[in-house]
Amino acid sequence: MKTIKGPGIFLAQFLGDEAPFNSLDTIADYMAGLGYKGLQLPTWDPRVIDVKQAAESQTYADELKGKLADKGLEITELASHIIGQLVASHPVYDEMYDGFAVPEVRNNPKARAEWATQHLKYVAQASRRLGLKASATFSGALAWPFLYPWPQRPAGLVETAFKELATRWKPILDVYDENGVDVAYELHPGEDLFDGTTFEMFVDYLGGHTRANINYDPSHFVLQQLDYLQFIDLYHDRIKAFHVKDAEFNPTGKQGVYSGFAGWADRAGRFRSLGDGQVDFGSIFSKLSQYNYDSWAVLEWECCIKSPVQGAAEGAPFIESHIIEVTTKAFDDFAGTGADEAFNRKVLGL
Repeated sequence: MKTIKGPGIFLAQFLGDEAPFNSLDTIADYMAGLGYKGLQLPTWDPRVIDVKQAAESQTYADELKGKLADKGLEITELASHIIGQLVASHPVYDEMYDGFAVPEVRNNPKARAEWATQHLKYVAQASRRLGLKASATFSGALAWPFLYPWPQRPAGLVETAFKELATRWKPILDVYDENGVDVAYELHPGEDLFDGTTFEMFVDYLGGHTRANINYDPSHFVLQQLDYLQFIDLYHDRIKAFHVKDAEFNPTGKQGVYSGFAGWADRAGRFRSLGDGQVDFGSIFSKLSQYNYDSWAVLEWECCIKSPVQGAAEGAPFIESHIIEVTTKAFDDFAGTGADEAFNRKVLGL
């Protein structure tokens, strides 16, 4: 067994226009001061990384790593979630998704998808230069608008969507493979990859591509009422990244999983700060340790009640307290008698 690294923190939800959240230097100092040892960097924010330069310049990559190392920090992964969404998007989302892209490709879905594809390839190359083994992202959504349809879906619609999704991602995954980096898809409602079944379907259309993997986030499974512990038993060999995020699900006579279009604070299922929700992190950390997950435990903070400042401050010690320093010996070694084949046969009466 192996010991999980951490605590790490995903910076996306904390970056802002005011100090210390408006530059990598100052937010890194802030997070290090809270006890974090790793930062997950959002690749769409130039304040924390120029992903193209990181892909093309080893000097830039080394300087970036060195700057954080001087603060006692490592890069956990590069995260490209909102860029991954643009690889494959149903036209119903076009206007909303345009805000995720650079101005020159807006109002042009084909150009936007090509830009996103190139960005993700840069992430693969940058990850290699930074010495990283995985990168977190979203899959995008072609079939999601038809999740719970009435009238029924046309026959073959889902299969066509997943075939196209795999076609668009295959060249990207191949670049990741060339660079020795895994793509860790965050299985997330709103994306076509949102649970184990959809992930398996995608991998099947990819012919089992070994670089198509998972960023495990139990909060999204709580909101779907999926068994997030058994999920680890089923897919542990594909889990390459881990978001430590809490959630709760409290259905009422008025609403359940779909939450009646309510705002976050009024939903039956909602995200919470670590320790305030229902996720059994003790069992999660035990299972991941048992299955030799040895990468990072990264806080993704999203809470509809608590402030991000308090959430970040509480997150580092919470994760630290759950990391298991795995044993290198059996607890009953003291009672061992030592033996050889002849002794074993004698004990068995052979």
